Amino acid sequence: MPLSLRRRTRYNKSGMTVFSPPLTIGILGGGQLGRMMIYRAKKLGFRFAVLDEEEGPAGALADVFIKGSLKDPRALAELARASDVLTYEIEHINAGALEDLEKKSHAIYPSPAALRIIQDKLLQKELFARAGLPTAAWFAEDTPGGADFSQRKFPLVQKARREGYDGRGVRVLKNPSETPMNTPSIFEDMVAIDKELAVMAARGRDGSFAVYPVVEMAFNPEHNICDTVIAPARVDEKTAGAARDIAIDLVRALDGVGVFGVELFLDTRGRLLLNEVAPRPHNSGHYTMEACVTCQFEQHLRAVAGLPLGETRLLRPAVMMNLLGRPDSAGSPRFHGYAQALRIPGLSLHLYGKTEARPFRKMGHFTLTADTLEEALENAERARAVLKAGGSL
Repeated sequence: MPLSLRRRTRYNKSGMTVFSPPLTIGILGGGQLGRMMIYRAKKLGFRFAVLDEEEGPAGALADVFIKGSLKDPRALAELARASDVLTYEIEHINAGALEDLEKKSHAIYPSPAALRIIQDKLLQKELFARAGLPTAAWFAEDTPGGADFSQRKFPLVQKARREGYDGRGVRVLKNPSETPMNTPSIFEDMVAIDKELAVMAARGRDGSFAVYPVVEMAFNPEHNICDTVIAPARVDEKTAGAARDIAIDLVRALDGVGVFGVELFLDTRGRLLLNEVAPRPHNSGHYTMEACVTCQFEQHLRAVAGLPLGETRLLRPAVMMNLLGRPDSAGSPRFHGYAQALRIPGLSLHLYGKTEARPFRKMGHFTLTADTLEEALENAERARAVLKAGGSL
Protein backbone atom coordinates (compact mmCIF):
# COMPACT_ATOMS: atom_id res chain seq x y z
CA MET A 1 0.00 0.00 0.00
CA PRO A 2 1.49 3.40 -0.93
CA LEU A 3 3.09 5.36 1.86
CA SER A 4 1.76 8.90 2.34
CA LEU A 5 3.58 11.27 4.70
CA ARG A 6 2.36 14.82 5.26
CA ARG A 7 5.04 16.30 7.48
CA ARG A 8 5.72 19.76 6.13
CA THR A 9 7.84 22.80 6.87
CA ARG A 10 6.12 24.98 9.45
CA TYR A 11 6.89 27.88 11.82
CA ASN A 12 7.21 27.77 15.60
CA LYS A 13 6.11 30.56 17.97
CA SER A 14 9.37 32.46 17.54
CA GLY A 15 8.86 32.59 13.78
CA MET A 16 11.73 30.22 13.03
CA THR A 17 11.13 27.51 10.43
CA VAL A 18 10.83 23.95 11.65
CA PHE A 19 11.36 21.13 9.18
CA SER A 20 10.20 17.70 10.26
CA PRO A 21 11.58 14.95 8.03
CA PRO A 22 10.94 12.61 6.44
CA LEU A 23 9.39 14.49 3.54
CA THR A 24 8.61 12.07 0.70
CA ILE A 25 9.71 13.19 -2.76
CA GLY A 26 7.97 11.44 -5.66
CA ILE A 27 10.24 11.14 -8.69
CA LEU A 28 8.69 10.65 -12.11
CA GLY A 29 11.19 8.45 -13.91
CA GLY A 30 13.61 5.81 -12.72
CA GLY A 31 16.86 6.61 -14.55
CA GLN A 32 20.27 7.78 -13.43
CA LEU A 33 19.20 11.34 -12.65
CA GLY A 34 16.66 10.03 -10.16
CA ARG A 35 19.30 7.72 -8.71
CA MET A 36 21.68 10.61 -8.13
CA MET A 37 18.89 12.72 -6.61
CA ILE A 38 18.32 9.94 -4.09
CA TYR A 39 21.87 9.19 -3.07
CA ARG A 40 22.93 12.84 -2.92
CA ALA A 41 19.90 14.12 -0.97
CA LYS A 42 19.31 11.28 1.49
CA LYS A 43 21.58 13.18 3.89
CA LEU A 44 18.81 15.80 4.27
CA GLY A 45 16.40 13.18 5.57
CA PHE A 46 14.14 12.90 2.51
CA ARG A 47 12.32 9.72 1.60
CA PHE A 48 11.80 8.84 -2.05
CA ALA A 49 9.06 7.20 -4.10
CA VAL A 50 9.81 6.39 -7.76
CA LEU A 51 7.46 5.64 -10.66
CA ASP A 52 8.69 3.89 -13.80
CA GLU A 53 7.96 0.87 -15.97
CA GLU A 54 10.98 -0.95 -14.54
CA GLU A 55 12.85 -0.60 -11.28
CA GLY A 56 16.00 0.73 -12.97
CA PRO A 57 18.77 2.82 -11.41
CA ALA A 58 16.52 5.02 -9.24
CA GLY A 59 13.95 2.43 -8.24
CA ALA A 60 16.68 0.23 -6.78
CA LEU A 61 17.44 2.95 -4.19
CA ALA A 62 13.91 4.22 -3.56
CA ASP A 63 11.96 3.76 -0.34
CA VAL A 64 8.84 3.11 -2.41
CA PHE A 65 8.84 1.84 -6.02
CA ILE A 66 5.68 1.95 -8.13
CA LYS A 67 5.72 0.05 -11.40
CA GLY A 68 3.75 1.83 -14.09
CA SER A 69 3.81 4.10 -17.11
CA LEU A 70 4.59 7.81 -16.87
CA LYS A 71 1.68 8.31 -19.27
CA ASP A 72 -0.87 6.42 -17.09
CA PRO A 73 -3.06 8.79 -14.97
CA ARG A 74 -3.72 6.02 -12.43
CA ALA A 75 -0.02 5.38 -11.88
CA LEU A 76 0.67 9.11 -11.56
CA ALA A 77 -2.14 9.42 -9.00
CA GLU A 78 -0.71 6.51 -7.01
CA LEU A 79 2.70 8.21 -6.89
CA ALA A 80 1.04 11.47 -5.83
CA ARG A 81 -0.72 9.70 -2.96
CA ALA A 82 2.61 8.24 -1.82
CA SER A 83 4.42 11.59 -1.91
CA ASP A 84 4.42 15.08 -0.43
CA VAL A 85 5.79 16.68 -3.60
CA LEU A 86 6.34 15.40 -7.14
CA THR A 87 9.22 16.23 -9.48
CA TYR A 88 10.78 14.83 -12.67
CA GLU A 89 13.97 13.26 -13.89
CA ILE A 90 12.68 12.98 -17.47
CA GLU A 91 10.20 15.02 -19.51
CA HIS A 92 8.21 12.30 -21.29
CA ILE A 93 5.24 12.36 -18.92
CA ASN A 94 1.47 12.84 -19.23
CA ALA A 95 1.36 16.60 -18.49
CA GLY A 96 -2.45 16.68 -18.67
CA ALA A 97 -2.76 14.11 -15.89
CA LEU A 98 -0.29 16.13 -13.79
CA GLU A 99 -2.38 19.26 -14.33
CA ASP A 100 -5.40 17.35 -13.00
CA LEU A 101 -3.41 16.29 -9.92
CA GLU A 102 -2.24 19.86 -9.38
CA LYS A 103 -5.88 21.03 -9.37
CA LYS A 104 -6.45 18.52 -6.56
CA SER A 105 -3.80 20.34 -4.49
CA HIS A 106 -0.90 17.97 -5.10
CA ALA A 107 2.42 19.84 -5.05
CA ILE A 108 4.24 19.41 -8.39
CA TYR A 109 7.46 21.25 -9.27
CA PRO A 110 8.36 22.39 -11.84
CA SER A 111 4.73 23.04 -12.69
CA PRO A 112 2.89 20.90 -15.25
CA ALA A 113 2.39 24.12 -17.26
CA ALA A 114 6.17 24.58 -17.50
CA LEU A 115 6.58 20.90 -18.36
CA ARG A 116 4.02 21.15 -21.17
CA ILE A 117 6.02 23.99 -22.76
CA ILE A 118 9.34 22.19 -22.45
CA GLN A 119 7.92 18.95 -23.91
CA ASP A 120 7.26 20.73 -27.22
CA LYS A 121 10.19 22.48 -28.91
CA LEU A 122 7.82 24.77 -30.82
CA LEU A 123 6.26 25.98 -27.57
CA GLN A 124 9.79 26.45 -26.20
CA LYS A 125 10.77 28.61 -29.16
CA GLU A 126 7.58 30.66 -28.89
CA LEU A 127 8.28 31.27 -25.18
CA PHE A 128 11.84 32.35 -25.99
CA ALA A 129 10.49 34.84 -28.53
CA ARG A 130 7.92 36.29 -26.10
CA ALA A 131 10.62 36.70 -23.46
CA GLY A 132 12.97 38.42 -25.93
CA LEU A 133 15.63 35.72 -25.59
CA PRO A 134 18.14 35.31 -28.46
CA THR A 135 17.95 32.16 -30.62
CA ALA A 136 19.05 30.97 -34.04
CA ALA A 137 16.58 31.70 -36.85
CA TRP A 138 13.95 28.97 -37.05
CA PHE A 139 10.64 27.91 -38.56
CA ALA A 140 8.14 25.15 -37.82
CA GLU A 141 6.68 22.51 -40.15
CA ASP A 142 3.96 20.04 -39.18
CA THR A 143 4.37 17.80 -42.26
CA PRO A 144 8.04 17.94 -43.29
CA GLY A 145 7.72 14.93 -45.60
CA GLY A 146 5.53 16.89 -48.01
CA ALA A 147 7.02 20.35 -47.54
CA ASP A 148 8.91 22.32 -50.19
CA PHE A 149 12.34 23.33 -48.85
CA SER A 150 13.77 24.48 -52.19
CA GLN A 151 13.75 28.14 -51.16
CA ARG A 152 15.19 27.56 -47.72
CA LYS A 153 18.74 28.34 -46.68
CA PHE A 154 20.84 25.24 -45.97
CA PRO A 155 22.22 23.57 -43.95
CA LEU A 156 19.27 23.19 -41.56
CA VAL A 157 19.02 21.39 -38.24
CA GLN A 158 15.72 19.51 -37.89
CA LYS A 159 14.46 18.79 -34.37
CA ALA A 160 11.33 16.75 -33.70
CA ARG A 161 8.94 18.82 -31.63
CA ARG A 162 8.35 16.06 -29.09
CA GLU A 163 10.13 13.06 -27.53
CA GLY A 164 13.67 13.96 -28.63
CA TYR A 165 16.38 12.99 -26.13
CA ASP A 166 20.17 12.46 -26.12
CA GLY A 167 20.55 13.18 -29.82
CA ARG A 168 17.44 11.28 -30.90
CA GLY A 169 14.98 13.27 -32.96
CA VAL A 170 17.69 15.49 -34.50
CA ARG A 171 18.82 15.49 -38.12
CA VAL A 172 21.13 17.79 -40.07
CA LEU A 173 19.92 18.52 -43.62
CA LYS A 174 22.81 19.67 -45.78
CA ASN A 175 20.79 20.42 -48.91
CA PRO A 176 17.19 20.26 -50.27
CA SER A 177 17.71 16.74 -51.65
CA GLU A 178 18.05 15.22 -48.17
CA THR A 179 14.86 13.74 -46.73
CA PRO A 180 13.67 15.16 -43.40
CA MET A 181 12.08 13.14 -40.63
CA ASN A 182 8.36 13.06 -41.32
CA THR A 183 7.22 14.31 -37.93
CA PRO A 184 6.15 17.75 -36.68
CA SER A 185 9.43 19.61 -36.27
CA ILE A 186 11.22 22.87 -35.96
CA PHE A 187 14.06 23.73 -38.34
CA GLU A 188 16.94 25.95 -37.27
CA ASP A 189 19.64 27.67 -39.27
CA MET A 190 22.87 25.84 -38.55
CA VAL A 191 24.98 28.03 -36.30
CA ALA A 192 28.73 28.45 -36.75
CA ILE A 193 29.53 27.38 -33.18
CA ASP A 194 32.61 28.43 -31.26
CA LYS A 195 31.51 26.74 -28.03
CA GLU A 196 28.43 25.00 -26.64
CA LEU A 197 27.72 26.30 -23.15
CA ALA A 198 25.37 25.38 -20.33
CA VAL A 199 24.15 26.94 -17.11
CA MET A 200 22.35 25.23 -14.24
CA ALA A 201 19.92 27.75 -12.76
CA ALA A 202 17.88 27.01 -9.62
CA ARG A 203 14.79 28.92 -8.50
CA GLY A 204 13.09 28.39 -5.16
CA ARG A 205 9.41 28.50 -4.37
CA ASP A 206 9.98 32.02 -2.98
CA GLY A 207 11.40 33.23 -6.32
CA SER A 208 15.02 33.28 -5.16
CA PHE A 209 17.76 32.23 -7.61
CA ALA A 210 21.02 30.32 -7.28
CA VAL A 211 23.03 30.03 -10.50
CA TYR A 212 26.00 27.75 -11.11
CA PRO A 213 29.13 28.62 -13.11
CA VAL A 214 28.86 28.54 -16.89
CA VAL A 215 30.32 25.33 -18.31
CA GLU A 216 31.54 24.22 -21.70
CA MET A 217 30.19 21.09 -23.39
CA ALA A 218 31.66 18.84 -26.08
CA PHE A 219 29.48 16.41 -28.03
CA ASN A 220 30.04 13.05 -29.69
CA PRO A 221 29.81 14.15 -33.35
CA GLU A 222 28.29 10.88 -34.55
CA HIS A 223 25.46 10.61 -32.03
CA ASN A 224 25.10 14.19 -30.74
CA ILE A 225 25.44 13.03 -27.12
CA CYS A 226 27.22 15.18 -24.57
CA ASP A 227 30.68 13.70 -24.11
CA THR A 228 32.61 16.15 -21.92
CA VAL A 229 31.81 19.05 -19.59
CA ILE A 230 34.48 21.59 -18.60
CA ALA A 231 33.93 23.75 -15.51
CA PRO A 232 34.35 26.64 -15.65
CA ALA A 233 33.88 27.37 -19.35
CA ARG A 234 36.86 28.95 -21.08
CA VAL A 235 35.07 32.25 -21.81
CA ASP A 236 35.48 35.78 -20.50
CA GLU A 237 33.41 37.06 -17.59
CA LYS A 238 31.28 39.28 -19.82
CA THR A 239 30.15 36.24 -21.82
CA ALA A 240 29.66 34.15 -18.69
CA GLY A 241 27.60 36.89 -17.07
CA ALA A 242 25.41 37.25 -20.16
CA ALA A 243 24.83 33.48 -20.22
CA ARG A 244 23.77 33.49 -16.56
CA ASP A 245 21.40 36.41 -17.23
CA ILE A 246 19.76 34.53 -20.12
CA ALA A 247 19.28 31.48 -17.89
CA ILE A 248 17.65 33.57 -15.14
CA ASP A 249 15.35 35.32 -17.61
CA LEU A 250 14.31 31.99 -19.10
CA VAL A 251 13.52 30.30 -15.79
CA ARG A 252 11.60 33.38 -14.69
CA ALA A 253 9.61 33.33 -17.96
CA LEU A 254 8.66 29.70 -17.19
CA ASP A 255 7.81 30.63 -13.60
CA GLY A 256 10.01 27.65 -12.85
CA VAL A 257 10.76 26.06 -9.48
CA GLY A 258 13.68 23.64 -9.25
CA VAL A 259 16.90 23.25 -11.18
CA PHE A 260 16.88 23.92 -14.94
CA GLY A 261 19.58 22.93 -17.43
CA VAL A 262 19.93 25.78 -19.94
CA GLU A 263 21.92 25.09 -23.11
CA LEU A 264 23.36 27.88 -25.27
CA PHE A 265 25.51 28.36 -28.36
CA LEU A 266 28.39 30.83 -28.46
CA ASP A 267 28.81 31.47 -32.17
CA THR A 268 31.95 32.52 -34.01
CA ARG A 269 30.72 36.14 -34.01
CA GLY A 270 30.59 36.13 -30.20
CA ARG A 271 26.78 35.96 -29.97
CA LEU A 272 25.02 33.91 -27.32
CA LEU A 273 22.01 31.99 -28.65
CA LEU A 274 19.62 30.03 -26.46
CA ASN A 275 19.25 26.42 -27.57
CA GLU A 276 17.09 24.34 -25.20
CA VAL A 277 16.08 23.93 -21.58
CA ALA A 278 15.48 20.90 -19.33
CA PRO A 279 13.22 21.13 -16.22
CA ARG A 280 15.47 18.99 -14.01
CA PRO A 281 19.09 18.25 -13.16
CA HIS A 282 21.13 17.89 -16.31
CA ASN A 283 24.17 16.06 -17.66
CA SER A 284 26.05 19.36 -17.80
CA GLY A 285 25.65 19.71 -14.01
CA HIS A 286 27.04 16.36 -12.86
CA TYR A 287 30.40 17.96 -12.05
CA THR A 288 28.70 19.86 -9.18
CA MET A 289 28.70 16.70 -7.06
CA GLU A 290 32.45 17.00 -6.52
CA ALA A 291 33.22 20.59 -7.49
CA CYS A 292 30.55 22.84 -5.91
CA VAL A 293 29.38 23.58 -2.37
CA THR A 294 25.86 22.33 -3.17
CA CYS A 295 25.36 19.82 -5.98
CA GLN A 296 22.58 20.21 -8.55
CA PHE A 297 20.64 17.21 -7.19
CA GLU A 298 20.46 18.45 -3.63
CA GLN A 299 19.69 21.94 -4.97
CA HIS A 300 16.76 20.69 -7.04
CA LEU A 301 15.21 18.96 -4.04
CA ARG A 302 15.81 21.95 -1.78
CA ALA A 303 13.92 24.07 -4.32
CA VAL A 304 10.93 21.78 -4.85
CA ALA A 305 10.61 21.12 -1.10
CA GLY A 306 10.49 24.84 -0.32
CA LEU A 307 13.84 24.90 1.51
CA PRO A 308 16.54 27.60 1.17
CA LEU A 309 18.78 27.22 -1.86
CA GLY A 310 22.39 26.22 -1.29
CA GLU A 311 25.60 27.96 -2.30
CA THR A 312 26.74 27.29 -5.88
CA ARG A 313 30.38 28.33 -5.56
CA LEU A 314 32.91 26.29 -7.58
CA LEU A 315 35.47 24.80 -5.18
CA ARG A 316 37.92 23.45 -7.78
CA PRO A 317 38.11 23.30 -11.57
CA ALA A 318 36.52 20.11 -12.88
CA VAL A 319 36.08 18.01 -16.01
CA MET A 320 33.23 15.51 -16.34
CA MET A 321 33.19 12.79 -18.99
CA ASN A 322 30.31 10.47 -19.79
CA LEU A 323 31.00 6.75 -19.79
CA LEU A 324 29.16 5.58 -22.93
CA GLY A 325 28.62 2.03 -24.05
CA ARG A 326 31.08 0.98 -26.76
CA PRO A 327 29.73 0.49 -30.32
CA ASP A 328 29.71 -3.32 -29.84
CA SER A 329 28.05 -3.23 -26.41
CA ALA A 330 25.36 -5.79 -25.64
CA GLY A 331 24.17 -7.76 -22.65
CA SER A 332 25.32 -7.38 -19.06
CA PRO A 333 27.58 -4.38 -18.37
CA ARG A 334 31.32 -4.84 -18.06
CA PHE A 335 33.73 -2.03 -17.17
CA HIS A 336 37.28 -2.25 -18.42
CA GLY A 337 40.13 -0.33 -16.78
CA TYR A 338 38.11 0.18 -13.59
CA ALA A 339 40.99 -0.22 -11.13
CA GLN A 340 43.45 1.74 -13.29
CA ALA A 341 41.08 4.69 -13.48
CA LEU A 342 40.53 4.76 -9.72
CA ARG A 343 44.27 5.29 -9.25
CA ILE A 344 44.14 8.65 -11.04
CA PRO A 345 44.30 11.56 -8.57
CA GLY A 346 41.12 13.60 -8.29
CA LEU A 347 38.86 11.06 -10.02
CA SER A 348 35.33 10.33 -8.80
CA LEU A 349 33.45 7.53 -10.56
CA HIS A 350 29.68 7.17 -10.76
CA LEU A 351 28.15 4.00 -12.23
CA TYR A 352 24.41 4.10 -12.84
CA GLY A 353 23.46 0.51 -12.06
CA LYS A 354 21.96 -0.21 -15.48
CA THR A 355 21.52 -3.90 -16.13
CA GLU A 356 22.05 -3.81 -19.89
CA ALA A 357 24.82 -2.23 -21.94
CA ARG A 358 23.95 -0.78 -25.35
CA PRO A 359 25.98 1.18 -27.92
CA PHE A 360 26.46 4.79 -26.75
CA ARG A 361 24.13 4.31 -23.77
CA LYS A 362 25.11 6.39 -20.72
CA MET A 363 26.41 3.80 -18.28
CA GLY A 364 28.07 6.22 -15.88
CA HIS A 365 30.36 9.20 -15.70
CA PHE A 366 33.55 10.28 -14.02
CA THR A 367 34.66 13.68 -12.78
CA LEU A 368 38.20 14.94 -12.36
CA THR A 369 38.92 17.85 -10.03
CA ALA A 370 42.32 19.52 -9.74
CA ASP A 371 44.03 22.77 -8.75
CA THR A 372 44.01 23.92 -12.37
CA LEU A 373 41.71 23.25 -15.31
CA GLU A 374 44.68 22.11 -17.38
CA GLU A 375 45.53 19.41 -14.82
CA ALA A 376 41.89 18.30 -14.63
CA LEU A 377 41.74 18.01 -18.44
CA GLU A 378 44.98 16.04 -18.56
CA ASN A 379 43.84 13.55 -15.91
CA ALA A 380 40.40 13.22 -17.50
CA GLU A 381 42.00 12.20 -20.79
CA ARG A 382 44.10 9.64 -18.90
CA ALA A 383 40.91 8.21 -17.44
CA ARG A 384 39.15 8.16 -20.79
CA ALA A 385 42.03 6.22 -22.30
CA VAL A 386 41.74 3.36 -19.80
CA LEU A 387 38.10 3.26 -18.64
CA LYS A 388 35.61 1.69 -21.07
CA ALA A 389 32.02 0.52 -20.74
CA GLY A 390 30.88 -2.53 -22.67
CA GLY A 391 28.97 -5.75 -22.31
CA SER A 392 28.89 -9.39 -23.25
CA LEU A 393 26.03 -11.59 -24.38
